[in-house]
Amino acid sequence: MTSTQPALPPGYRHTGDNRVREVIGLGLADFVEGRVIEHRPARTVTETDHVQMLALTGNPAPVHSDAEFCARTGRDRVLVCGMVTLGIVLGASVRSTSALTSASLSLTDLKLHHPVHVGDTLRAETEILRARPCASRPEHGVVTCRTTGYNQHDQQVISFTRAFLVPADADAVRDATTY
Repeated sequence: MTSTQPALPPGYRHTGDNRVREVIGLGLADFVEGRVIEHRPARTVTETDHVQMLALTGNPAPVHSDAEFCARTGRDRVLVCGMVTLGIVLGASVRSTSALTSASLSLTDLKLHHPVHVGDTLRAETEILRARPCASRPEHGVVTCRTTGYNQHDQQVISFTRAFLVPADADAVRDATTY
């Protein structure tokens, strides 16, 4: 009697008899210049996200913490700290882009386009700008991408460009690390 594996679901790889593992990250060959990756799930900004980031960074700006200050300066509520917006949007992109990275190389061209408030739901998408072998580390590739975050009204709230190293052979890294 022969045991056959059921069809492999997209985004998974076989790891044993009737076992699969979720695939995270991409290898160099998977990055196609011009391709746009839509990241899911979206994430709603919470009061806890905002307050914890203010505490971690020591940010004293009243525009982020004082509702009365905001009211007296023409705002109906406090603004979420830009580091929260960056963290949520960049974090949303990691699973499918840089989850297997061995080094982040740069974060540039950061722009905050629209205010974010507690209760806003943010989603991200990433366009692959460049993907090339690394000259000094042939087991890696250098990927440069542009990530953009949107709120629940499809308003662009943040954009940035980043570069990072990815494995040239993602499956070899997955096999060696059980990922």
